[in-house]
Amino acid sequence: MNKQLYPLKFHPILKDKIWGGEKLSKQLKKPSSSKNLGESWEISTVPGDISEVVNGEFKSQNLQDLLELYKGDLIGDKNYKRFGNSFPLLIKFIDAKQDLSIQLHPDDDLAKARHNSFGKTEMWYVMQADKDANLIVGFNQKIDKEIYLKHLEEKTLTQILNFDKVKEGDTYFIEAGRVHAIGAGVLLAEIQQTSDVTYRVYDWDRVDEEGKERELHNDIAIDAFKFDLKDDFKVGYRKERNVSHNMVGCPFFTTNYLELDTEIIKKNTYDSFIIYICVDGEAEILTENSNEVISKGETILIPAAIKDFLLKTSYAKLLEVYV
Repeated sequence: MNKQLYPLKFHPILKDKIWGGEKLSKQLKKPSSSKNLGESWEISTVPGDISEVVNGEFKSQNLQDLLELYKGDLIGDKNYKRFGNSFPLLIKFIDAKQDLSIQLHPDDDLAKARHNSFGKTEMWYVMQADKDANLIVGFNQKIDKEIYLKHLEEKTLTQILNFDKVKEGDTYFIEAGRVHAIGAGVLLAEIQQTSDVTYRVYDWDRVDEEGKERELHNDIAIDAFKFDLKDDFKVGYRKERNVSHNMVGCPFFTTNYLELDTEIIKKNTYDSFIIYICVDGEAEILTENSNEVISKGETILIPAAIKDFLLKTSYAKLLEVYV
């Protein structure tokens, strides 16, 4: 007989990057002494990087095995019909000590044809930003394929990119096909489709310790661009306390902002799992058979079979994510 599902926490999967820093360990308490820690994968079923449970009866079991065992009880019947044994989301924290490469991601059709993968639509929530730190999202003028290629060839790409200065709480929705990059000094939470497919188009002429530049993907990236996307990538949302406020709703995920200073009963009416990402403070999650705490920099997965639970805190900011 299957054991009863409960809210699941996972070991972070830590990744050093050429552009990474120390904020993930210093600000979010990730267990690493690296000076180049760039990413903490919080919930993942990317092959080779599958999240392992850290709490309760399922400790040491991985998310992929649990999905195959519990199916719709874990992710929701509707989601199981749509995704089968593929968990649809990848949750990360990212620390950019240096600028990330200018990049974009393919949509579902292109990613399936080329990489047998989901595409990658994503969103960012800025948790902390140094003075004058920025994000690059989209272009600063109307661009078509010919204009883009001319700037790429002449190494003037940065002249046509849109740079936004950012602060804590700023939120961006990055559709597949939109050019983007995280700028130096930004710590953020990223919610995305389960995909590790990135097309790098410019990397600031950086070289590694051996003097080599990182690989660029300009020959295949050009087909992934969507030059006609609207400039509606910056997300506005309400911040009234103790109520879920919608930030992003798209076919791949819905994310709400939930700032709490009391206890509330949550009812899961979505036929989906719910993920909570704690971006500040600390909250307790109580179900019929469990009690878990999440603090700033932690993530928890509430299985779809849990239909109501209590969120209790004196102060917390949570991102609430479901499909």
